[in-house]
Amino acid sequence: MSAPSDTAPTASVARLAVVRDVAAGVPDPRALGRPVLVGVDGGDGAGKTTFADELAAELYRSGRHVVRVGVDGFHRPREERYRRGRHSPEGYWTDAYDYDALRTEVLEPFAPGGSRRFRRAVRDVRTDIALHLPREAGTDRTVLVVDGVFLLRDELAAWWDFSVYLDVDFAETFARMSVRDGSPSDPTHPANARYVEGQRLYLAACRPAARATVVVDNRDLAHPRVVPHT
Repeated sequence: MSAPSDTAPTASVARLAVVRDVAAGVPDPRALGRPVLVGVDGGDGAGKTTFADELAAELYRSGRHVVRVGVDGFHRPREERYRRGRHSPEGYWTDAYDYDALRTEVLEPFAPGGSRRFRRAVRDVRTDIALHLPREAGTDRTVLVVDGVFLLRDELAAWWDFSVYLDVDFAETFARMSVRDGSPSDPTHPANARYVEGQRLYLAACRPAARATVVVDNRDLAHPRVVPHT
């Protein structure tokens, strides 16, 4: 049901406690009489997919019906993603994802009055092939858990009933991506400019940590912590 994890965190009592703490704050669709939409946001390499998987598993253990979706299934075609150049930060921030498709295929179906019939993805980013997946069915008792970058941008922020922002510095995230993807570990390397500067555009425009319901410091994978809002 989930995409491969961003990271391979060390299992720990402290990590489980944080996941459980966050899960306890997610509204219960059985009480609301409608689905609940949860977004897990953070920079590249922050550990979004892993944290969203763990959160979904904890919600499932508590008796919720959970649907997991990753925003990486909603990339635009390659020619659109790179129309400003392959290394353009503005291109990453403005052109990478098809938010209209995410809205119509995932968010609107789980909104009040929605069909509850959704598609998990519209494109395979690795092959750049459009996907024509069959629609799946959620219910009024579904918790939708979506992970991805830029989820608290203006176009998406109002959709989430509950949101998590994973706060991790660039030095740590690019060290992780170096292991995961073989990319340069130095955030200042020119090959990383698209992602570092694209994230800085997002941080300046949207201040996602201030918009999130919960901020989690995920620098230490074995010992994440919930950061109090200031």
